[in-house]
Amino acid sequence: MHDDSLKKTILVALCVCIVSSLLVTTAEVSLRGYREENKRLYRIDNILLAAGLSGKKNDAVRIYEERVRPVLVDLRSGKPVPRSDFNDVLNIDSFDIRRLADDPEYGRSIPEGADRAGLARVPAYMPIYFILEGGEVHRVVFPIYGHGIWSTMYGFIALERDLKTVRGFTIYEHGETPGLGGEVDNPRWKSTWKGKQAYDEEGNLRIGVEKRDVDPTSPDAVYHIEGLSGATLTTHGVNGMVKFWLGDNGYGPLIERLRKDIYGYL
Repeated sequence: MHDDSLKKTILVALCVCIVSSLLVTTAEVSLRGYREENKRLYRIDNILLAAGLSGKKNDAVRIYEERVRPVLVDLRSGKPVPRSDFNDVLNIDSFDIRRLADDPEYGRSIPEGADRAGLARVPAYMPIYFILEGGEVHRVVFPIYGHGIWSTMYGFIALERDLKTVRGFTIYEHGETPGLGGEVDNPRWKSTWKGKQAYDEEGNLRIGVEKRDVDPTSPDAVYHIEGLSGATLTTHGVNGMVKFWLGDNGYGPLIERLRKDIYGYL
């Protein structure tokens, strides 16, 4: 091959690479906003699903804006964070669990022996969602997440106004085994959470996901959810995730404060 031919071949290949890179970059930038909006709408759908609010898909944003009051809370103090303290990282409108957990200022390490969700670090701040009707709080939705067998599972759990009774549970992101652990997002299984008691009358955390069948005649059945058939490790992960986030190192202290003054957060 002549030198001129070789140079032309290299030049053409280089031009193709440059043009392709520009096209990919342009597509990435132009679609980023679309993807972020889809993620926001999907999160809204799952908050409403956990809260038991139904409606046509196109109504989700309207229902959310009318019925849901999001509040960012400092889990260390249990106090709401005013919008005047928001910045590029700490912001309820663009809240990123992963980013805050890894941030040295806005994340926190889980005490040794208390990491039931297998996370090592979690945000020191979390958004919670008050479900309103006629100005009254009817339910509160809490984001939860933790490790399964193959992935980190992200979801929401909603408690009724008494902050003891489960209204709904949903997982919106996971990478568990399809047909086994992947059943964490099966509507039929998620519906079994409704009406379960997270805490007893003394405020002790009692809820748990069992690896065995739950005896409906047992007085403790109200605290237990049957695990996923054939998915022992995913079931264990969901159990640890829920117990962590509703326990002393998660939302437990905040829930105690909410029981005393829930309207102080609105």
